[in-house]
Amino acid sequence: MAWTLPSLLLLLAWAATTGSTQDGADLLNICMDAKHHKVKPGPEDKLHAQCSPWRKNACCSVSTSQELHKDGSRLYNFQWDHCGKMEPACKRHFIQDTCLYECSPNLGPWIQQVDQSWRKERILDVPLCKEDCQRWWEDCRTSHTCKSNWHKGWDWTSGVNRCPAGATCRTFESYFPTPAALCEGLWSHSYKVSNYSSGSGRCIQMWFDPDQGNPNEEVARFYASARTSGAVPCGVGALPLGLILVLPLWLLG
Repeated sequence: MAWTLPSLLLLLAWAATTGSTQDGADLLNICMDAKHHKVKPGPEDKLHAQCSPWRKNACCSVSTSQELHKDGSRLYNFQWDHCGKMEPACKRHFIQDTCLYECSPNLGPWIQQVDQSWRKERILDVPLCKEDCQRWWEDCRTSHTCKSNWHKGWDWTSGVNRCPAGATCRTFESYFPTPAALCEGLWSHSYKVSNYSSGSGRCIQMWFDPDQGNPNEEVARFYASARTSGAVPCGVGALPLGLILVLPLWLLG
């Protein structure tokens, strides 16, 4: 088939407008398509305990916030105490991490599609404030685990996660020798440790005072704007450029 110039120009215009279906606004105030997330964020006045900072605008329900604070939570049947009792100071970080994951509507710039039975989307390389990671690591150094990646490789035959055959329970510091090893390796690079500090507007905080507002809103706006005005997301923008490059060949055809 021979393409006419008007037809090709229309095709290029269509590709330019549809190649990027997610602009900056689309990355803000959204919930992941995952197992326990709400479809849209909204107020949840009675969010439980460590999830309460998100009560003004949350992707989690009250029941989810209550359940994730329990040992042996039914949310994922995941046991924090798989190598003996986890220190309370350490467990607080894992609860806060789960609250951020389940409740935050400010993770849009880092949401990626996945093909998993329990979710359609995940977060990848969220820039976690360096203090949050450092405190998490310091408070967990003496607790015990048997794995350095908790996303996969567990023995689920009992219905809950157990250490796989041959795995040895050792201190967190043995499996995670640095703060970055913990925060980045634990959940398959859901987080990336930032060089920025809390309050900088450039890193996501797990811990914040809701009376001072949610600092992660500003962070999400910054990265959403950078993504749409500067760096083009992977896979977006290549189609129009490719069409431009082969335009002369089509015209000759």
